[in-house]
Order: sequence, then C-alpha cells, then structure tokens
Amino acid sequence: MSTRNIYLKMKTLEEAREILFSRFTHITSLPGEIVSVPDAVGRVLSKPVTARLSSPNFHAAAMDGIAVKAEKTFGASEASPKELITNRDAFFLNTGHVLPKETNAVIMIEHVNIIDEKRIEIEAPAVPWQHVRKMGEDIVATELLFPQNHVITPYCVGALLSGGIFSVSVRRKPKVLIIPTGSELVDWKDMDIDDLKPGQVLETNSFVLGKLAEASGGVYERYEKVSDDAGKIKESVLKAVDSEYDIVLIIGGSSAGSEDYSKSVILDAGEVLVHGVTIMPGKPVVIGMVKNKPVFGIPGYPVSAIVAFEQFVQPLICKMLGQPEKERQKAEVLTAKKITSKLGVEEFLRVKLGKVGERIIATPLPRGAGCITTITEADGIIRIPNHVEGINAQTPVSAELLRPLSFVNNTIVVVGSHDNTLDVLADRIRAGRNNLTLSSSHVGSMGGLMAIKAGVCHLAGSHLLDTADGSYNVSYIKKHLPGMKIKLVHLVFRDQGLIVAKGNPKGIKGIEDLAGKEITFINRQGGSGTRILLDYRLKQLEIDPEHIKGYDNEEFTHMSVAVSVLSGSSDVGLGIFAAANALHLDFIPVVTEQYDLVIPEIYFDTENIQILLETINTKDFKNRVEVLGGYSTKKTGEVSTIS
Repeated sequence: MSTRNIYLKMKTLEEAREILFSRFTHITSLPGEIVSVPDAVGRVLSKPVTARLSSPNFHAAAMDGIAVKAEKTFGASEASPKELITNRDAFFLNTGHVLPKETNAVIMIEHVNIIDEKRIEIEAPAVPWQHVRKMGEDIVATELLFPQNHVITPYCVGALLSGGIFSVSVRRKPKVLIIPTGSELVDWKDMDIDDLKPGQVLETNSFVLGKLAEASGGVYERYEKVSDDAGKIKESVLKAVDSEYDIVLIIGGSSAGSEDYSKSVILDAGEVLVHGVTIMPGKPVVIGMVKNKPVFGIPGYPVSAIVAFEQFVQPLICKMLGQPEKERQKAEVLTAKKITSKLGVEEFLRVKLGKVGERIIATPLPRGAGCITTITEADGIIRIPNHVEGINAQTPVSAELLRPLSFVNNTIVVVGSHDNTLDVLADRIRAGRNNLTLSSSHVGSMGGLMAIKAGVCHLAGSHLLDTADGSYNVSYIKKHLPGMKIKLVHLVFRDQGLIVAKGNPKGIKGIEDLAGKEITFINRQGGSGTRILLDYRLKQLEIDPEHIKGYDNEEFTHMSVAVSVLSGSSDVGLGIFAAANALHLDFIPVVTEQYDLVIPEIYFDTENIQILLETINTKDFKNRVEVLGGYSTKKTGEVSTIS
C-alpha cells in the first residue's frame, strides 16, 4: 500500500549546502590518471608539473641575419664601417637557427652590406644578446610549469610539450550514475512519436542532467528507467554505490506524493541528510548518503531538476576536482513590472533581458517548474531572497546571466500581443544578422502599450480595435501614449476566429453559440486585442459573459488557446487561423484584423530597428508568413507617424 511522504524539516539553501559539503569532505580529492598532453585539455592536474627541458634548449637567432661576437663589432659607424669575414667573424643564419659557438648577438640582414662572398660590412655595433633568444628564455628545466589543480587549456599544451612533458597526471572525472524512475516514462530512442499515449512522458531529464554533469567536468551513465517500485530502485542504488560511481542521482520520486520513493529508498539503504530545501523551483530535493557516497533524489519537473543539480551536484563535482564553484557573470537589471514572491522561499526567477536605452530590462518568464522552455528562453536568473515578498517595478536588482552580456545588449525587446509571425521574424533576423536577437514577451496589446509608456521595450505588437470606427491601434496610442512620437509599422493582416476541434463536434457556428451550456470556452487575458474583440462582439450580440462557461479561464498566446482545444480541456477559443492550422484544428472565421508594430520614434532610426524593418520587407519573410496560413502581407512594412 502506498503512503504519502512527509517532508523532514526543510533547510535553507545555505544550510543544505553546508550539510552536503561537510559530510562529503572525504571524496573531494579524486585519484589521478595518466593522459597524453593533447588529450588533457579541460582536465585538472592531480600533481604539479615541472619542466624536463629548457625552452629554447639552445641560444637561438630571433631574426634573419648574421651571428657575431658583439665585442668584435664595437666601433662600427656610418663614418667608419667595420669589415667582417664570413664564417670567421660573421655567420649567416635564419630565425630560429642555433647560434654558432663564440657568438652572442645577431645583426639583422637589413643592416648588413655584402661586399663579396667572403666579406661583409656593418655600419653600427651590436650589443651582447641582441636579437637572440637565450637558452631557457621561456622555460628553464626543473621550473614549475603548472601547480596541482590547474585546469589544462589549449595554451598549456604548447608549454607542456616545449618543456618536454608529453603526459600528465589528471584527476579522474567524477562518475555520475543517473537513475530515471517512473512507470509513466518512455524512452524517446525507442518511441515512435505517433504512438505516444496520454499519460506517457518522454524521459528527457537524465540526458539534460547527464550533459550538465559533463559540462561540470564529470562523466555520466544512465540506467534504463526504473518503474515506481521501491525495491527495484533500492537495488539499483546499492549496485551503483558498490561500483565505481561517485555520485548517484535518482530522478523523480522526491516529493510528497504517494509513489515518490527516493527518500524512503535512501533512508532504508543509508541516511537522509536533507529532505526539502526552501528554494523554488527545486524544493523537493533529497540529499542522502549510502555507503559514504552521495545519493540525490532529484525532482521530476525539468526546471526543478536543473536548479537542484546546479545548486548541489555541480558544486560537489567541482570540489571533487579541486576547483572553485562555477560562477555566472552578473549584471544590474531593472524589472519590467512588479514581481511578487513567497516569503520563506528563495526563488530562482527566469527572465528575458534586453538593453533598452541605457538600462537592461528584465521581463519574467512563466514560473512553472515543469516548463523547460522557461530555461531555454531565459537570458538570466534573478534570485529573490527568502525574506523578500517580491520586487517593485523598475527596481535595480542583480541577475545571473545565462547568455553573454553582448547577446543581451544586441536584443530587440518586443512586448505586447502574441502573433506567430514574431517567431518567423526572430528567425529571419537571427539568420541574417548573427549578433542580433529578437525577444518577445506576450502580455496583450494594452500591456504592450503600457510597456512602451514605462520605457521597458523597444516596440510592441498590437491589434486594438476601435469599436467606434473600425480602425486599429491609432486611437489607443493617442489615448495611452499622449505626447509620445510613435511610428506605426504595419506587419500583417490576419484572420481571427473560433478555433474548434477537428470536425467541429459541438457544431459551433459563431460567437453567438458560446453561451451554450454544453460548450467550454478558453479566453485570452484581459487587455489583449483578442479579448477586446470578443467583448465587443458579445456586447453587439447582447450576451452576458457570465453565461459563457470558461470566460474567466485565460491564456496568453494563440498557440496556448489552440492547445487547450486540442487537448479537449476546452471546446472553443478565439484566436488566429495560423494557430489552428498549425495544430490541424478547424477554424470559423470572425474577422480579418490588422496587426501592427508600435515603435517609439526615439528607437526607430537605430541600427537594430532598421535591420528589423529591412527584414520584414524581404520577400523571404513575407513568403514564410504566407505559408503559415491566414495572413496577408499586402501592406507589410508600411509606416505611419503618430504624435
């Protein structure tokens, strides 16, 4: 019979890390292994390395010319040139050649006058060791080249080989065994994607964590997934700790669910040191010790798993290799809006970043621990301390950078209404200009205008219908951005309508059917152009929103609306044809609307915005948009001025 886990007393991140490192001091020095120098790049020396040869190991010419004994050249001048006999007083040689005995200087060939085959003339004296690389100038035999725990770089290879070192002793890479657990998991390598059944989940965490282990300096292996069976999981763990593995990760089964076995398995086989850490995501992590080896229960949600790995496993690997913990570059950023956070929990908030004016603006991404894209799309992480309830809008905070600062500085920040053409635009800009990126955040058309007003974006996507005259965007810009000079760039016309399941099983014909008792609707968020359109049509039809089941259920993108319909959680949603078409759903047209880019004039003439405008006017961009379906590009790129 399954029983629910009860968290032990949760620890703060600082407490949990202190427990981890204090209990595993005995494994923070791995033995060495011998590898050839070229193969040692990226590895950590387990012993100091001293040179066996001097470099150079002879006095060598540093210039093409003649080798001479400097003292024999003294007194030479333009007024009184000195004549030297070749192969007696002077010896021709090239750069890198050995200096003949009894010579100690080189005169450049450009400063030599050749009289005949046996005689030359110089017009200036040489000084001892002029243009000569002395023996041992770079490396002296027996000197220390690199100390213990030094990381070998490609540059080091040249120094080692020059010093006569052809193999070195490096620390063995920590071996990490990853055990994915869960009866719902399926291996993507053995799976036809079309055969994936509801309830089945592709097992991906082990590969993500494995590659993180490699990036940290370790190596990994993975067991084939183990079903939700405590006995089988325990057997796998014991087998691992009895073999050559240094760290064991059990993925899944670390939370308080009735079939989460990590804690009980570790407790049964060894000792649980920590169960639950006051961080979000990553709270359910388990830290244990079995036969003096660290065994972790890693949460099953992807972002939780990554945060738990980076905060505990990665620094442990670094300590095993005698290396300092990896630190990310940081930058001061301003938050685009107020961010609330839970007291008592340290939150790792994923954010998009972009430089707007002289400030780096941070826009929060969704906080779901199960959404891997909140890491892949993130440019940085803001850590909100556990004693803070949140961050006020445009408050300076420190962000850990997940991408280089140069990337952040070359990002066009778009905030506002979602449209699939923005993805096409981002791809085309990146393809044409490798150093320029477009980053879009979806907060609805009104949210985009407010972002422009606050100065936290370069432009906004908008399709706000003026119900008085049928125009788009202009009246809203004049109302909400008074006195601000704006360039309105037309991007596309697009078909907006009702997205329904294939075959339209509920027989929906139009917005008038949304109030049907057997129909579940999925809405867009307040302030979005789609929501304004819906409310306008409902008012025309005299339909009370309270009579629409699901009116208060909101999504932030057209694709999310389409997915809700595809999954069966909703029968219908209002969205664009391109979203319905992408997921092979049916579509009932309602209106063809205008989608524009709202650009403050202060940014319009900047190089990055001009690149964006060049891109949307290309035939390639327009063709890619037309292929999506439901779009017209007949006026794409047209610009009007609003002031």
